[in-house]
Amino acid sequence: MGYLLQRITGEIAENLRKAAVKAGYLDPSDEFAFELEKPKEKAHGDLATNLAMLLTKKARKNPREIAATLLEYLEIPAVVERVEIAGPGFINFYFKKDWALDVIPEILNAGEKYGRLSIGSGKKVQVEFVSANPTGLLHMGNGRGAALGDILANILAEAGYEVSREYYINDAGNQIENFNKSVEARYLELLGYKVEFPEEGYHGEDIIDTARNIVARFGDRFIHLPEKERQETLGKIALEEKLQSIKKSLENFGVKYDVWFSERSLHESGEVEKTVKLLLERGYLYEKDGALWFAASKLGEEKDEVLVRKNGVPTYYAADIAYHKNKFDRGFDLVINIWGADHHGHVSRMKTALKALGYDPERLIVILMQLVRLFQGGELVRMSKRTGQYITLDELVEEVGVDAARYFFVMRSHDAHLDFDLDLAKEKSSENPVYYIQYAHARIMSLYRQCNEQGVNLPPVEDVDLTILSSEAELELLRHLAEFPVEIEKCATALAPHHLARYLHELAGYFHTFYNSCRVLGVEENLSKARLLLVEATRIVLRKGLKMLGVSAPEKM
Repeated sequence: MGYLLQRITGEIAENLRKAAVKAGYLDPSDEFAFELEKPKEKAHGDLATNLAMLLTKKARKNPREIAATLLEYLEIPAVVERVEIAGPGFINFYFKKDWALDVIPEILNAGEKYGRLSIGSGKKVQVEFVSANPTGLLHMGNGRGAALGDILANILAEAGYEVSREYYINDAGNQIENFNKSVEARYLELLGYKVEFPEEGYHGEDIIDTARNIVARFGDRFIHLPEKERQETLGKIALEEKLQSIKKSLENFGVKYDVWFSERSLHESGEVEKTVKLLLERGYLYEKDGALWFAASKLGEEKDEVLVRKNGVPTYYAADIAYHKNKFDRGFDLVINIWGADHHGHVSRMKTALKALGYDPERLIVILMQLVRLFQGGELVRMSKRTGQYITLDELVEEVGVDAARYFFVMRSHDAHLDFDLDLAKEKSSENPVYYIQYAHARIMSLYRQCNEQGVNLPPVEDVDLTILSSEAELELLRHLAEFPVEIEKCATALAPHHLARYLHELAGYFHTFYNSCRVLGVEENLSKARLLLVEATRIVLRKGLKMLGVSAPEKM
């Protein structure tokens, strides 16, 4: 049946469809999609639809005339006060002022389950995110990906999906060979040997730290090993340390993965080789200049790609295709990758490869994430004071805390550049959005402490007359509470967590307005009881929403 606002929206949508059938604009069997959403401007009502404009081709009339005819046949639910035709043919629905009163018992009876949906029931979805090369420290861009992926996974789980979080470890290929050589060079330097640092090596301070840790643990034990064996041995120890460091950084940021998947395992298990063979059997590979090429142009790509070099070594692209085949073979209905915007050219290539293998490429969704810029004192911060390089995720968390970092990373859409204001993130004022939301929760808990001191208990909802809630501040807060399940559905279907961040900020605003204008204690008893239940409903939604963002709900500020 859905929640209050979903039920209302569903009833109006069904009635609109029936009206279109009665008017002769649609056949009963027609699958006809139209929008029925909350307008951006309050003056346009509580819900608005574009149905009349979409019916112009079928009806061969102007949309305002169609809208007028629809209203003649439309059965209007009791919750609707009036319906108006606006602009080129929008139909706007205005609800009665107290339409959202029923949301209080709905929230209190559901408790922490309020907002839980079943739209993803029976579907398995994998969210792969961060997957940074394990050759260095996590940076701010990785932090945005971590917040986005983890919060999206929370939202999808709330929408009923069976969700798996995955990190793809790039532990094979050239970058690992260069990593091994870099660690070896630093190891030998620390032991007093003069060496030439590899041209393609990693110059970060963290590599020196890693080599120093190896010397502290093992001394010169690896000096006399053959060069290749020494590089691989040191690289293996260093890689394990790097992975542990990445895991720790992410766990400190509130992110825990279900699966850590090794690229190397694809090569060792023969999956890369099997995938290449399958593409060959399906007629999508050919040999040229001693290499094996994927005939991507057969499927609409501009150019073909090398999958196996002439020395017999598969390319990273080959391993990536094998990895995505592995994902779908594990039974995921939907596979979501979160990549940096610089990978945009790889999206089409990967979907094309999946199509060549016989998989539906639409089951792969790639979210491209734009860059993060850090500002302090109005100035762009480019370098880390500690390492002289990029700002690490650990440094950012140390500076502003997990709560602010996670919220700031998802308060803008993933496809928008994010300017992260360090000063604002640390500010304890209403200008700081995460502080503003948390302060609303802390205010509620402070009120509850006053209730305890005065011996006031939360009354049973069935014993309270809620119709006494009639001020605009109370009704606005109620309306916004009713929108919570709709926002979760919007976030899950659009794969856009920033809607939840915005919703909570707006909810906090409505609560602060209510709290400042409506006394809860020290007023007439029935009014006090009704307002207490409204406060409790707000607490449940605030706490639930913050938890989905991975942000704490403090009792004191």
